[in-house]
Amino acid sequence: MHLQFVVPLILILGSTQTHLANSHHESGEWSCEPDLETRIQAEFKPGLVTLDGHADDWSDVDGLELSLLPALDPDEDHQYKGGKMTVKALHDGKDIFFMLQVDGDYAYSKGNNNKCPSVALMFQIGENATYHNMGGCKEEPDKCTSKTCRGNEVDIMHFSIGNAIPGRLYGGNPIDNGEGNGGDRFGHLVDLYAWNPHCRHLDGLGPSGNDTSAQNNWKGAWWHGSLAMHSGFVEEDSPYASSGQKGTYYFEFSRPLRTMDRLQQDVQFTIGQTSKISVAFWYPVDGNPWHGSGHYSISCDWVPLDIALVSSALSKVSSTSSWDAASAFSVVISVVAVCISIFVGYWVSRPKAVSFTPIDRL
Repeated sequence: MHLQFVVPLILILGSTQTHLANSHHESGEWSCEPDLETRIQAEFKPGLVTLDGHADDWSDVDGLELSLLPALDPDEDHQYKGGKMTVKALHDGKDIFFMLQVDGDYAYSKGNNNKCPSVALMFQIGENATYHNMGGCKEEPDKCTSKTCRGNEVDIMHFSIGNAIPGRLYGGNPIDNGEGNGGDRFGHLVDLYAWNPHCRHLDGLGPSGNDTSAQNNWKGAWWHGSLAMHSGFVEEDSPYASSGQKGTYYFEFSRPLRTMDRLQQDVQFTIGQTSKISVAFWYPVDGNPWHGSGHYSISCDWVPLDIALVSSALSKVSSTSSWDAASAFSVVISVVAVCISIFVGYWVSRPKAVSFTPIDRL
């Protein structure tokens, strides 16, 4: 099966400003055959994880293991050689959390995002927004507006770790949020929206001018299994580990289920409903810098993301608690019954003494 061109999720390099991507020309009709049974479950598990890039507190959360196929040609023969990506999600009724786990030899080059692994999450906002063509608006870059592309909005979180210390939090910060945009000048965990590959911007920035009401609501951290110092790194410790060490990369993120977005630039999650998600991964294969369209993706189409009902989770807990209580009560009753049986048996079986009465007293 010949699969045609897939547009990259995002290309944001080196600063908090976005740039137009090179033109994308498809050589034929788009074709995609996703696995319709693939779904990511965000269970209700409050107070379970700490946002630090470590996966220990995710051990009891079920994940979805997915192949990483090249976005330009999702052919299984050219999938990411490091292995599959495990995607986990949960929510606590207020925030939603994601953990991405993927094997890869340690690669880190301070200040050079293209020589470090990078990840992105993309979500459908507009009802007509497609995975293919990053929203699918047909307008040219100079004609993309919130009116001409209404309904094609997608929300994107992109994390390039070239300036990010492992284990430290990045994303929304008072300085960038104070300027009303989705940038992150410290670790490049940015919040964007797009209508198509040519029309994407940091939240709050756009063709109609800037709006100071936007925020970067994402926070996240990264880690690698070869890093030995769990007490914490500082920037002077870069590159933090030796290149080429085998291990697993961990990318952990959180964001409020609902944001105060009034510009149609953030996806809004609703408990008990389903959203649509895609995940992208960039890696400097053989030490070569990656380029924007050279990423891997977990699917050639949206993957459903189910936000579990709180009541269903509580029902499970209540049901389990009720069963435990009933079991404990049954055990107590059984022990009492055994004790009574032993006592009765002893009373019946013990010898009965008959008092002697002399005959002369009769």
